[in-house]
Amino acid sequence: MAQISSSLEDYIEAVYSIYLKENKVKAIDVSRRLNVSRASVTEALQKLEQLGLIDYGHYGTISITEAGVKKAKEVIKKHETLSAFFEKVLGVNHELAEDTACKIEHVIGDEILDKLEKHIEDWSNK
Repeated sequence: MAQISSSLEDYIEAVYSIYLKENKVKAIDVSRRLNVSRASVTEALQKLEQLGLIDYGHYGTISITEAGVKKAKEVIKKHETLSAFFEKVLGVNHELAEDTACKIEHVIGDEILDKLEKHIEDWSNK
């Protein structure tokens, strides 16, 4: 799957998370979730649609495509792995772990992520 910007990763993650919770997504939901303007949301949703990650009806609901779900799950997995490492292994408080994971999830490579997952697993089994 093609790389997308960290900003668009935040948007696809938000769309997916809202969908899981509400079973529907509207642009205003994304705007509130990410605390960004409606204009920014519209621009990002149009880009995500061009990439085939969502279907976006400007006045209706947003649906996430299979490719969008896959991309969102990749971002969420990175976030959860990083957050777990910071909290469980390093003993960082939850808020700082979440905030830092949010920043790093966009740049961490698969090889390092795999090693972190293995380290967390090994550490948990001690």
